[in-house]
Amino acid sequence: MAGRSTVGLLLVAALLGFLQTSSTFQVNNPDGKLCLSANFSMKFTVEFSTKSKKEITTFTLPPDAHVVNTSTCGNKQAPEEILIVGFGKGHSLNMTFGKNASLYTVSALMFKFNLSDSSLFPNSSGELTEVKNGSDIQADLNTKYLCHSNKSVTAGSVSVVLSKAAIEAYIANGTISKKETICSEDKTSTTAGPIITTHPPLTTSGTTTSVPPSAKPEVGQYSVNDSSGICLLASMGLQLNLTYSVPNKTLISKVLNLPPNASSSGKCDNVTVTLNLTSGSTSIFLSFAQNSSTEKYFLHGIIVSANLPSEATEKSIKAVNNSLSALKATIGKSYKCVAEEIIWVSDKASLNIYSVQVQAFKIAGDKFGAVEECQLDENNMLIPIVVGAALAGLVLIVLIAYLIGRKRSHAGYQTI
Repeated sequence: MAGRSTVGLLLVAALLGFLQTSSTFQVNNPDGKLCLSANFSMKFTVEFSTKSKKEITTFTLPPDAHVVNTSTCGNKQAPEEILIVGFGKGHSLNMTFGKNASLYTVSALMFKFNLSDSSLFPNSSGELTEVKNGSDIQADLNTKYLCHSNKSVTAGSVSVVLSKAAIEAYIANGTISKKETICSEDKTSTTAGPIITTHPPLTTSGTTTSVPPSAKPEVGQYSVNDSSGICLLASMGLQLNLTYSVPNKTLISKVLNLPPNASSSGKCDNVTVTLNLTSGSTSIFLSFAQNSSTEKYFLHGIIVSANLPSEATEKSIKAVNNSLSALKATIGKSYKCVAEEIIWVSDKASLNIYSVQVQAFKIAGDKFGAVEECQLDENNMLIPIVVGAALAGLVLIVLIAYLIGRKRSHAGYQTI
């Protein structure tokens, strides 16, 4: 029985180890006091070039990930706090934090990959790649940012899924706060968001209005065509997350849902397809490109603009990002993602996309082609399958151990 118990305990420990994949990273100031703590899981999807074609590799943050000693706490001369995590053969991620009177934010995310690492990038023709982007991670000062849900960040040829996050920057007196700022993805529809304030609603001269961050936008149906036929089909719910300042230098975050009946227009071209959506003074411009060598199309550009309420220090906001590689799929097929995807546009705006199915360029008739699912949906389906299989394996092994032990116990008796 002792042997069977030991086997069972080892299997349970192994299963718990599989489920617990987040890592903790901490930075101390010169006095030895904790100033920054971050616990999270991270999955990377990186596109890289070989001599003959483009390849895609996917991997998670490995157990050897560690805090690099150039990480730093902020001071009066340089108020930014920086967490640098190194892993593998010369890879790293960099989180830069900033703050104002009431909030701290992850103002920039940077990723460096050593493409000479053949274990992750086999046959790569490159040496080093570096990409940088912003994020919508922010929380009240003296609170811990919590987000168990998946958050997707796209930066150039790199897509990152951050989950199981518990982060606090600018820690007071070296002690992690017991107060929490819960991310909008984890909140229910009856709960206000982490930093939405009671300032006047952000309304524009149309039907786009400020909403609680947990209120999902309605899904709209859009298409673009020319004399040759349809070049873009899209079904998606769109939400803008805007950040602006008020005279006392406080940062305010507002969420806008684009109505499904927004005015749409666009243009078909051999190398680009555009979709322009407008509701009142709010507009979202999406530009898709294709890569003929890889036979892939993707969202490569976003321009968003909106009027701001009278309390804001600026009358309007405009943000542009033309270095994206999001919503990628094979030409002739449609990209589909049920999970929310967050695409960073600038430090003032991000675009949240819900229940998206989109196809650009080669479209047969007026219907979507075969579906290519996003990594987030595949992860959501894979985790319960793997856990279920692991539990089934655990039960089977314990049963076999029990039967073997029972057989041995009977072997100790002989018939007289």
